[in-house]
Amino acid sequence: MAGSRPSAKSLLGLVLLIAAVSGASQWWHATAQQRAAERLVAIARPGDIRLISSVTCAYCTQARLWLEKHRVPFEECFIERDAACQATFQAHMAPGTPLVLAGGKPLLGFDPQQVLQALNRS
Repeated sequence: MAGSRPSAKSLLGLVLLIAAVSGASQWWHATAQQRAAERLVAIARPGDIRLISSVTCAYCTQARLWLEKHRVPFEECFIERDAACQATFQAHMAPGTPLVLAGGKPLLGFDPQQVLQALNRS
């Protein structure tokens, strides 16, 4: 019937479906992150991952915390505090931070899967 409102039961079913899909998506993301962390710990050696950061960059902080949480070896420098770091950042002509050098390959932003791929290729 045109103009009729959905029943409370229909709305509850829709809400439960959305919650289930959202929960499954979050679980899948967390599982993928954990697998990436385990693989990075297994293959990353000191000096393989360099995080070029800015002191005001929230994404840099998130990347640092993720790497530390998962005990992935990495080095970090700050473009505002270190002239060599600033020169490396400028040499790569990166539009922002974090700039991740994974096995020498520049990656803009931090994505554990991309870091893993770059290290696998080097």
